[in-house]
Amino acid sequence: MDDTPPQSRSPLSRPLSKTSTAIIVTSAMLSFISFWRAAAVVLCDLASSAYYVGGIAEKSIGKAAPWFVLGVMLFANLVRIVYIESCAMFVRGGVYKTVRTALGSNMAKVAVSALMFDYILTGPISSVSAGHYLASFINFLLPLVHIPWRLPENQSSMLIAIIITLYFWRKNIMGIEESSEKSLKIMKWTGVMVIMIIVWSLITIFIRGAELPPFKPQLSDHALGWFQDIPWIRTIGLFGIIIGMGHSILAMSGEESLAQVYRDIESPKLKNLIRAGIVISVFSILFTALATFFAVMIIPDDVRVSEYGKNLIVGLAGHLAGPASLKFLFKAFVVVMGAVILGGAVNTA
Repeated sequence: MDDTPPQSRSPLSRPLSKTSTAIIVTSAMLSFISFWRAAAVVLCDLASSAYYVGGIAEKSIGKAAPWFVLGVMLFANLVRIVYIESCAMFVRGGVYKTVRTALGSNMAKVAVSALMFDYILTGPISSVSAGHYLASFINFLLPLVHIPWRLPENQSSMLIAIIITLYFWRKNIMGIEESSEKSLKIMKWTGVMVIMIIVWSLITIFIRGAELPPFKPQLSDHALGWFQDIPWIRTIGLFGIIIGMGHSILAMSGEESLAQVYRDIESPKLKNLIRAGIVISVFSILFTALATFFAVMIIPDDVRVSEYGKNLIVGLAGHLAGPASLKFLFKAFVVVMGAVILGGAVNTA
């Protein structure tokens, strides 16, 4: 029998009159990713624009397009610094709370609406574009193996887009670590392709010779839009630079994905976020900007925009110096990687 007075007993030894439910919030069960994987997730979206931004810009501003694409890539570094700074402040509530704190509720509503619109469009456009790449490539190969049959391109693209979307949906359900691993594998192969493009393009320029594209933009009526009926507007250099940057801004599409993954980056978060930003900067300049320069310098003027305006990288692969069979294999590799990169952009959406 316990003779200890009730008032001297330990509180832990007293029976509880009722039970309480405690919820412990912890990150112990979360998976964190390296800065390499974080950079890969962003680059899957950012790198896809390298396939078409040069052609789109050249249609509007002429052969000066590579300079403006390079300018946008350098400007993207400033945008990336702002992203990193905002992520480091740990403002809770997402984009709306961050923008509302800085610029007010009206601008916050506009920012969130634009971001949602971007994400809603990025997934379908990227997946369907990837489907078109694969369907077109298959239709190109079938006659070579004497198969008199063609895939219905639109229906095939839709089916491939659905498969890609379901695949990355499943991977995201499994967690960021699983989906980021796929993005990292995609960017490893993309890195191999970029190195091959740079080395082969330099060899081609050394053999054939080439000149840097002019800096002065040649503004088309499409680029001027409502200002095309104002003759003196073409004489204002600053106006031409602004228009050129505007038609090249698509090159930095995907930067917003950095704000998606910063919470999942392993510790130390800020240092790894900066490292991811450096990787993104180097890769985007070497791929998007440099490949656009090579395309303008190597692909003949009469076919560059008319035939490869929507896909300069594939056109560049087909006009490099070397045996036709080797160029065909490399072109096939570039096409497949284009489809894979565009498919990977669905992951960020």
